[in-house]
Amino acid sequence: MNLPRTVSAETLDHLPADDPAARRSRRDLVRVHRVMGTRSIIARGWQALWPPQSRSAPLRVLELGAGDGTLMLAVARQLAPSFPLVALTLLDRQDIVSPDTLAAYAELGWQVTVEVLDVLDWADHAPGAAAPPWDLVMTTLFLHHFDGADLDTLLMAIAARSQRFFACEPRRGWLALTGSHLVGAIGANAVTREDAVYSVHAGFRAHELTALWPAPAAAWQSREYTAGLFGHCFCTSRAETGAWAQ
Repeated sequence: MNLPRTVSAETLDHLPADDPAARRSRRDLVRVHRVMGTRSIIARGWQALWPPQSRSAPLRVLELGAGDGTLMLAVARQLAPSFPLVALTLLDRQDIVSPDTLAAYAELGWQVTVEVLDVLDWADHAPGAAAPPWDLVMTTLFLHHFDGADLDTLLMAIAARSQRFFACEPRRGWLALTGSHLVGAIGANAVTREDAVYSVHAGFRAHELTALWPAPAAAWQSREYTAGLFGHCFCTSRAETGAWAQ
């Protein structure tokens, strides 16, 4: 029997950034990402979206719900040799990217801008007519926070403003649900333990994101697939970009 998708408010999203429980939960997420293999999943997603011969071109990348930027930094360290010219914008409603994290990006040669903004405000605010589309918009464990009209609005804005989109989300299923109940075994606090279960219930499966993607199928090349034990990915590119490395 399939789990129905249920979106619930997660505690971490509503705690002040400097709350001790929030700081602890963000540290827990580092371990959760390690268990999920998120860094490698994202790196493979990027590599699939650009043929090897085009990876050295300058790229404009936007991460929505970027948090403190450390997960993307780990990905950047893996990708920088192949993707050396990246202008990355980290968007989140909390300003929690540390100077040390920004300095680490600079050491890799990536230019990083932090934008503090609620993602739905970003979606509702039309960019200027001269604004070029993002080469890539990406999210990690973020889309599952949204449902209904909010999710539709967010996906419409991403499709209108990007050439490519990659999302790594919780997989909604019994194996992932079992794993979510066991995050205490890696030392997770009460916030993380509760939110992990909510995340799986709000996750995605099969081709749900493909069905929600608001652009014509003929104009985009899309894949939706399981990743690791607990991840679910959606990866799409405008057909005109000639993406999809083999």
